[in-house]
Amino acid sequence: TGDSAGYELYGADILLDKGIIKFIGQAHQGLLAEYKDLVTVDVGGSWVTPGIVDMHSHLGVDSVPELNGASDTNSHKGPILPWLRSLDGLNTHDEAYRLSISGGVTTANVLPGSANAIGGQAFVIKLRPTDERSPSSMLLEAPYTINGTHVDPSLPPRWRQMKHACGENPSRVYGNTRMDTFWAFRQAYDTARQIKESQDVYCSKALASEWSGLGDFPEDLQWEALVDVLRGRVKVHTHCYETVDLDDFVRLTNEFQFPVAAFHHAHETYLVPGTLKQAYSHTPAAAIFATNARYKREAYRGSEFAARILAENGIDVVMKSDHPVLNSRYLLYEAQQAHYYGLPADLALSAVTSTPAKVIGQDHRIGFIREGYDADVVVWDSHPLALGATPKQVWIDGIPQIENPFVSSKPITFQSVPTTPNFDKEAAEAIKYEGLPPLMPTKAKSNTVVFTNVGSVFARNGVDIEEVFAATEDATGVVVVRGGQVVCHGSSAGCLSTVDFAGENVESFDLKGGSVSPGFVSYGSPLGLEEIQGESSTQDGVVYDPLSGDIPSILEGSSVIKAVDGLQFTGRDTLLAYRAGVTSAITAPSSYGLVSGLSTAFSTGAAHGLEAGAVIQDVAALHVNIGYTRSGSPSVSTKIAALRKLLLGSESGNPFDLAAKGEIPLVVQVQNADIIASLIKLKKEVESSTKTPLKLAVAGAAEAHLLAKELGETGVGVIVTPSRPFPEKWEMKRIVPGPPLTKDTAISTLLEHNVTVGIGIVEQWSARNTRLDVAWAALESDGQITKSQALALASTNLEKLLGISSASSTSGDLVATLGGSILDLEAKVVGVISPRRGLVEWL
Repeated sequence: TGDSAGYELYGADILLDKGIIKFIGQAHQGLLAEYKDLVTVDVGGSWVTPGIVDMHSHLGVDSVPELNGASDTNSHKGPILPWLRSLDGLNTHDEAYRLSISGGVTTANVLPGSANAIGGQAFVIKLRPTDERSPSSMLLEAPYTINGTHVDPSLPPRWRQMKHACGENPSRVYGNTRMDTFWAFRQAYDTARQIKESQDVYCSKALASEWSGLGDFPEDLQWEALVDVLRGRVKVHTHCYETVDLDDFVRLTNEFQFPVAAFHHAHETYLVPGTLKQAYSHTPAAAIFATNARYKREAYRGSEFAARILAENGIDVVMKSDHPVLNSRYLLYEAQQAHYYGLPADLALSAVTSTPAKVIGQDHRIGFIREGYDADVVVWDSHPLALGATPKQVWIDGIPQIENPFVSSKPITFQSVPTTPNFDKEAAEAIKYEGLPPLMPTKAKSNTVVFTNVGSVFARNGVDIEEVFAATEDATGVVVVRGGQVVCHGSSAGCLSTVDFAGENVESFDLKGGSVSPGFVSYGSPLGLEEIQGESSTQDGVVYDPLSGDIPSILEGSSVIKAVDGLQFTGRDTLLAYRAGVTSAITAPSSYGLVSGLSTAFSTGAAHGLEAGAVIQDVAALHVNIGYTRSGSPSVSTKIAALRKLLLGSESGNPFDLAAKGEIPLVVQVQNADIIASLIKLKKEVESSTKTPLKLAVAGAAEAHLLAKELGETGVGVIVTPSRPFPEKWEMKRIVPGPPLTKDTAISTLLEHNVTVGIGIVEQWSARNTRLDVAWAALESDGQITKSQALALASTNLEKLLGISSASSTSGDLVATLGGSILDLEAKVVGVISPRRGLVEWL
């Protein structure tokens, strides 16, 4: 319900009428008799929550698909723009509304972007379509007058919202420093203060009947909203990451005496909760991501334990999407991750319902299931903190939003709050090391390690993964490892009796019903080639485009660029991935043009490139990119023509010649079904010339499901990147969204047509979540994808599609998990068994 008392009610009835929650409890017949057209929905004991509230969204102003004609997130007319309004750019045709509703999102605070120190006014909207079809009709509760500052002091406040931003974004856009940005803030607020003070003098004289020479009321349309901030009528939302900016802004609030509703992104707030508590009037909330960090320098110290630590320090925690940075359809997933890393269950759910409602000043209408509140209600197919929880139906203002929803059946265990691992040590270290705790693994002390109380064991069998052991109700199993090699697995009696431990120092680890399974492979991001996305000095860089004509003469006619030459080890995202069971990565050179180059496979846990087993395979596959790109770049047909010439006209031994002969895979980054169709025809053309099968895989592949039959028939593999597609660009429009909007998903559709499918990621910070992506793919398939098939999506299937040799694959790492399998949200990765490096490492 969102209420601290009676947070959970069981077996309750909820009556919705005319957009309002009229009753909660055990509904008697007399209550219902007055409703002649009553519709009864039996939700069968399902979990019901308030509608999800996204406190930081750019829905409608940063629209999807991304088109120049609908880019209204930021103005670049100056760093101080409090007079701008997101409502004036709100696109009612954004295709993300429907997707976000299907994830349970009912309300969004639509903010201007963060290019400016003061970006403008935000507006809170309901996501449902309205009869009027206008932006104004979507407003939840507009200010008393949208075009001014007029209020009725006898009525409750109708809050305005405003976006501010500190740090790197305003500095980058305007070529400023932090000093410039904060001087701009102080100038702006000083202007507003002078107007406010002159208004106060005017009103004092008027109240005293001193009319002589009074003149007109002093006001300025450009500055009236900022004057309202000083009068406490505006919820200020400040994009602010690190300590220096947080401290600066807190001082600003005290200098000009205005409250802050929340700091957004706020990656270092968990390190300085005391600073937040010094803000004027009250302590701001922290609106954060769960695990999205390290993409900029100011986000580098972000921690997955931030939500937990903030809550322990009495700071209100809000999980937000920054849509479309994160697809707000999956905002609940942020709460699930926060809960996994230690945020209590009630606070995790409140972080996307009642807490953001309170922060934006709308907790008198939304964020709770209370009588008299807006009838924004979501019925879930599993406990909302269970991985993959999906709405069965969403009501906004009492109106059901999903026509003929599809529900994927979930295990009965998913109806309970997930148990979570103990991360006390890791959370303490996050604070101790100011966001940069040591991440390198520790080598096992003994050459022989015995894992006890094992619930299941999965192992590679060629290109497949099989469950080779499953515990019974009566007995769990053991796994014995010697020199990094599994020498036996199975029941304790059967396995231990076959191993001679004489004279050995044996190390033992109780997995408490956990599992041993193949380590995952990460593909699609620049993992291992880039440490901080926003800092070029931390990256390998971008390769030259052969179609642009700007290749230096020293490189003309030379071989294709190899990613292995630019590998970086021990990056934080790389090690976090390793600690989450992603033991290897396959990474291609970064490119904005046709040719990326040759990918490489490497160990994510290695200390450096010369360490044994650090580089698994120098060259994996050949990578090219074909898509609809910026104006002035070569056309799609030009790129396909160039690829045809490279495949059929390259010198013997050139990577394109090797790809044409089927000696290495050709991986094409492509989203659009029409381009994929052209590539299938090109494949047939090349094979007709070479008489050899071309090992072609398409990555990205948002629309590949439209050609599932043809891809299966021609043996083209697909790497779905990301695993839950989003129509970000025009060439990605025709996605299959999956439940509750469609029965099938892209992955299940492709597998049904015998396509070899892998999954990938876009940004390296998300490599750590690969195991959850894999599990989610299985959960939303309604039983079409088994556990073994799910594990293969990010392991053996990727290795096959990307050209990893069978010898490298069979010697791949294994991962030990505590308290469940690697697909279980409750499990914690605790160790890696590495045959190729001959050791066991603890995490």
